Amino acid sequence: MAHSHTSRIRGTGSYVPERRVTNEEVATQFALEGRDVFRVTGIRARHWSQAGETCSYLAERAARQALESSGLSSEAVDAILVSTTSPDTPFPSTACALQERLGMRRVAAFDLAASCSGFLYGLSMADAFIRSGQFRNCLVVAAEVKSRSLHKSQPASGLLFGDGAGAAVVTREESSTRSPGVGIMAVRLYSDGACHDLITIPAGGSRHPMSQETIRNHQHSIQLQGGAVYRVAVKRLTEAIEAILRETGTSLPEVKQVITHQANGRMLHTIAKRLGVHQDHMVSIVDRVGNTSSASLPMALDWARRQGKFQEGDLILLGAFGGGLTWGTALVRW
Repeated sequence: MAHSHTSRIRGTGSYVPERRVTNEEVATQFALEGRDVFRVTGIRARHWSQAGETCSYLAERAARQALESSGLSSEAVDAILVSTTSPDTPFPSTACALQERLGMRRVAAFDLAASCSGFLYGLSMADAFIRSGQFRNCLVVAAEVKSRSLHKSQPASGLLFGDGAGAAVVTREESSTRSPGVGIMAVRLYSDGACHDLITIPAGGSRHPMSQETIRNHQHSIQLQGGAVYRVAVKRLTEAIEAILRETGTSLPEVKQVITHQANGRMLHTIAKRLGVHQDHMVSIVDRVGNTSSASLPMALDWARRQGKFQEGDLILLGAFGGGLTWGTALVRW
């Protein structure tokens, strides 16, 4: 019966391109000092794709790692969900390109765009597919090549963004086979479209099609109102985390790790302080990889798992915030 199914994350993977870009290299493009970049962002380095390293290329590397750690073959996957706002092409989807790269059978494959919250949106969809009985195994990948959308006229975004991919294999868990409550316990998603212009690539869609003017005005690069985003993100994400804990009857000390979108070091520090989370229980990889948009949450999850930051049976709290505006939380028993 479908209602007896729950879903759990069975494997994770991540990948960053080889090219490492230091603060000094980034700072020269924006007439800043390298040490100032770290002070403002908490980022020491990020990775940028080189020619040929497309969104689907990064996605494939992370997906193969996730499949390997799950013990499942690509043949077992029923659906591919790719979160990205930097796809290979406007269409067809990067998920279809990934399906071909992985040599998979003709499974369901599609992209979803929820900016930096995209992985949680994808996780929620995979969870719903599995609970409904439609699919047994879903591959959820978040992959971003943000370096192609940076321009020296936009230092706020230019300092922050890196490229990378993170992936998770989400599988059906028969409730009777394990202790109850293992797996994805709750996912909550939110949006506020009134703030859609706080983080945006203004041109390239049907509103402002590409033209000589949009290119001249750098409207194909990421435009970010940093201060406003920071304030709203901290408030909304803190509220959402408190709400999911309340709703599930969970106290913060029960949570082994809090893993959120790695937007910048200051934001992680502020959220931890507001919630009262000790830094040992708040995963941070932003100093090494920068802001990798929707890829950052699954990348941080994969890093924490491989570092042994949590074990089977531990409670993990996930949170993300991004353009749209979108945000979300999830509570997972590993």
